[in-house]
Amino acid sequence: MPSLKYPRRALALLATAQLIIALDATIIFVALHDMGRALQINAQQLQWVVSAYTVAFGGSLLLGGRAADLIGRRRFYRLGMLLFALASLLGALAPDATLLILARAAQGIGAALLFPATLALINTLYAEGPARNRALAIWSMASAAGLALGTLLGGVLTQAFGWPAVLAVIVPLATACAVAAGAWLPVDGPRARGRSFDLAGCIAVTLGGSLLVTTLVQGPEWGWAAPATLGCLLLSALLLVVFVWIERRSRDPLMQFALLRLPGLRAALGLTFAFMSSYGVQYYFMALYFQDGYGWSPLQAGLAFLPATAVCTIGIRLAEWTLRRWSARTVLVVGQLAGALGIAWVAAMLPHGAHFWPLLPGVVVLSIGQGMTWTSMWIVAGQGVPAAQQGVASGMAATAQQIGGALGLAVLVMVANAGAGPAGSPSALAGLVRAEYGAALFALLGVVIALGLRVAPPARAARGCLASDA
Repeated sequence: MPSLKYPRRALALLATAQLIIALDATIIFVALHDMGRALQINAQQLQWVVSAYTVAFGGSLLLGGRAADLIGRRRFYRLGMLLFALASLLGALAPDATLLILARAAQGIGAALLFPATLALINTLYAEGPARNRALAIWSMASAAGLALGTLLGGVLTQAFGWPAVLAVIVPLATACAVAAGAWLPVDGPRARGRSFDLAGCIAVTLGGSLLVTTLVQGPEWGWAAPATLGCLLLSALLLVVFVWIERRSRDPLMQFALLRLPGLRAALGLTFAFMSSYGVQYYFMALYFQDGYGWSPLQAGLAFLPATAVCTIGIRLAEWTLRRWSARTVLVVGQLAGALGIAWVAAMLPHGAHFWPLLPGVVVLSIGQGMTWTSMWIVAGQGVPAAQQGVASGMAATAQQIGGALGLAVLVMVANAGAGPAGSPSALAGLVRAEYGAALFALLGVVIALGLRVAPPARAARGCLASDA
């Protein structure tokens, strides 16, 4: 396992990567209302401001994971950060919806390079067990901080400077991380001899995955039985079949299918899918509801998410504590059950409360479950994976996560919009309630998957923390 000269600074950089990815997600949600009005974007196009990022991120993750494993994880951490910064700048300067959506897609590609490299670095720099669990807990808390900072900062910036500021603010932070990584992350080792990039496999899976996520996002507008939808689904399936065919005949495949024999990674694919289909859609629906239903400003909507994020941080710490005593399966079952109950409470209270406070108990419960689930599912995803395959394994789990987010959002937007009237009308509220109950069902799917996870002995309590910086 590589030695770290600056362990705390390295972990700070790795955690900041997740903070930026989370920040970019939630800072956009609070600004969507103003983006739509300023650029004359309709509801379906507005979903693409979110989904363009999801499509590019989900479609490019295996490519990013392979490249990080093969070419160097520090290199791709820095490249992902620089691409993120450039795309954010272009998005802030976008004069119309088309260029804004393209910039969001470029951000997604940057995230797809960054995320597997970051997670693979954690899984190779910190030993499996308490040390890695602690590193992943800190990484997860940075994600929660990004969610909180995104909603609050998004509200402040949108109200004070307009929606372009929510993209521009990422530029200096990502650039600084790219520069600091050259000094604080360990130098990449020599490239392994005899290994190939598997360009044909990369092209097939990137095109097939991107087309699949695109179809899931666009299906509600086209119609699920429309020729365009069915044609795209067929083409994406064909490309993915070609990918499997290429991989089975490659001497050095992009994805080792033997990894799917690992029970942790196999379960993580389903868990990350269910997580984004349940927890991941909450910011989209609630940010729009706070502004359309309550008539709140972007700043007020951003402030409303602070309790959820603060409690999510408690859930992350609770996961770290319980994983020393319980199996990962138990922690995941508890986390997903809390999510299902909390989301169902929010759905039940929406028609009966003219204010935020009746929703708060449900928000607290689902946020605890979110923190417990997020940390635990990534710990499970990395268990037993060889160091040379950590990038691809992280990309596989994250791809399932992004497909879950795209499919969950597409299905639940369709459920919410079925027969719904104008924003803020009783029929629109009824559609939101249906969508929230649907998200609770996705959380229950996560419970079923967690129950099927093979029990591993709980990790022994860690006495020490990360070594101090040299």
